[in-house]
Amino acid sequence: MATKDLRFNSLTIHGGQAPDPATGAVMTPIYQSSTYAQSAPGEHLGYEYSRSANPTRKALENSIASLEGVDFGLAFASGLAAIDAVLKLLRPGDEVIATNDLYGGSYRLFTKLFKKYGIVFHFVSMNDTANAEDFINAKTKMIWLETPTNPMMNIIDIAAWSKVAQQAQALLVVDNTFASPYLQQPIKLGADIVMHSATKYLAGHSDVVLGLLAIKDAALAQELKFIQNSSGAICGPMDAFLTLRGIKTLHLRMQRHCENGRLVAEYLQAHPKVDKVFWPGFESHPNHSIAQKQMKDFGGMLSFQLKDERQEAAIKLIQKLAVFTLAESLGGVESLAGHPATMTHAAIPKEERLKIGLSDGLIRLSVGVEDAQDLIEDLAQALG
Repeated sequence: MATKDLRFNSLTIHGGQAPDPATGAVMTPIYQSSTYAQSAPGEHLGYEYSRSANPTRKALENSIASLEGVDFGLAFASGLAAIDAVLKLLRPGDEVIATNDLYGGSYRLFTKLFKKYGIVFHFVSMNDTANAEDFINAKTKMIWLETPTNPMMNIIDIAAWSKVAQQAQALLVVDNTFASPYLQQPIKLGADIVMHSATKYLAGHSDVVLGLLAIKDAALAQELKFIQNSSGAICGPMDAFLTLRGIKTLHLRMQRHCENGRLVAEYLQAHPKVDKVFWPGFESHPNHSIAQKQMKDFGGMLSFQLKDERQEAAIKLIQKLAVFTLAESLGGVESLAGHPATMTHAAIPKEERLKIGLSDGLIRLSVGVEDAQDLIEDLAQALG
């Protein structure tokens, strides 16, 4: 059976992979080399310098392409490095429509760096495509969305926004970090580029920082490959190896993340001290029907707001947690708790945060793969 014909759970292990041609090693070796021997100037075995290409990194790039259902993948030193490469497709005067509920690091990169190079960004609610009508014009070159969003867990209809992008002749880029390819494959829904902070669910063990792109079009992939090589923000072979190893258990981990996420979300929703729980698996979620349509399950990420809306109350609670770790990031096997207003989204001005409901009292959880009852008991003692 050809690799491309395998189902997703098998693709995590075999997609884009083959035994090492030099030794037969089943696991991709760590090619810790900066340069490669040439038989004559310009004549080599496909590798000449590891900024341009490295066998371990190439195996990872093949893997993400396989998981997202395309032929082209690229690996970078971080998720933000991958985003940076995508934005370098733009020219001064180009305009980008982006979701107003955005990861703080992306917002910072957009507004503090690329804005000064003449790129114009419009931040809109993407719950309805009509919200973009006043901003689309001949200069619109890119539509950037996250779904589920960070940290408000909004669900954006990828297929609907794909139609908007096509009509505008703009690229549709989807940050798929929260869902991972296990839950959602944006290319099949009309995206042109999919971005992952592979630091999170793909690597899955909080031991690597890495970014990935999956690209549908060959010419676009070649342009991004040129940017990758020219800018040089590539990941090292050890990080590529660790991410490849993590991907091989993605399907197993995501199943448990989803199971635990549901149990924790339901517990919090029923707790008398909790005001709101933001999780797309609830039928009351504004775009629950869209999540059902484009996602396999609802994931292990959620946010919640205490009835006591003070920042002090939220911080006091997360400091009392013992099984959940107070830390940045998400998507690892261990459960993490964070305070977006002062951590992941501190770069976003308070007035902008409040517009999307990101209050000073919001708490974000990345529910890991521990025993769910231990996680619930930890939350119970902290809330008590």
